[in-house]
Amino acid sequence: MSIHKIFKYPEAVLRQKTANISLFDDKLARLVQDMAETMYDAPGVGLAAPQIGQSVKLIVVDITKDKEGEPQCMPLVNPEIVAYEGTQIDEEGCLSVLDLTASVKRHKKITVSYQDLQGLAQELSAEDRFAVILQHEIDHLNGILFIDHLSPLKRALYKKKVKKWQFEENPAS
Repeated sequence: MSIHKIFKYPEAVLRQKTANISLFDDKLARLVQDMAETMYDAPGVGLAAPQIGQSVKLIVVDITKDKEGEPQCMPLVNPEIVAYEGTQIDEEGCLSVLDLTASVKRHKKITVSYQDLQGLAQELSAEDRFAVILQHEIDHLNGILFIDHLSPLKRALYKKKVKKWQFEENPAS
């Protein structure tokens, strides 16, 4: 297992559409292990493959209910939201969007169809915070970042902040 670099906004890989996974092999299992290790090292509660430069439909999420126990990571291959209801507003942040948290409106309850690591079709229903995490990570697979859910003003202010950081890191450009 190894920890991967987490790509940061505005890197292009975060905006690319991802490809379906059709090969369920040891390489996929290793990628899931690497993603889980990267997520926990960050630390985070979810990670999508594009965040480590892989344009495939794969997310990992922490499903630990008891914070005293060992962390438990769940991979979802080719996840897709197939049903949703209600709305909620929750505070979000992102490992790829530095120094920003904001309130985001999401569905309160969702149903996700996905495949497990053996390629078997699965379905899961989630609500509240877990539904937010799944929606956030699935958005990554479609080139959507949580800043895309913010008001144009908040988004513009964040983009301006990022440009300032980039200039400070590399003033010659």
